[in-house]
Amino acid sequence: MYKEKIVDALTNEVVFRDYTTEEIAELQKSQTEATERIAKEAAKEIARKAIFAKLGITEEEAKLLLGGN
Repeated sequence: MYKEKIVDALTNEVVFRDYTTEEIAELQKSQTEATERIAKEAAKEIARKAIFAKLGITEEEAKLLLGGN
């Protein structure tokens, strides 16, 4: 299923090994967390743009009003 490629820099020997159950679980957990983080960031961006639209201003205008760079 999941394999790791290990290359010996001295001999150029290549070995493939299977991930352990724990490594697979950690990988899947990390992928889930990354997906959730990206979804949250996208939702925040959508909400921010909706506020700008509701106020009838652009992002640049909001930055000027709020003193952001």
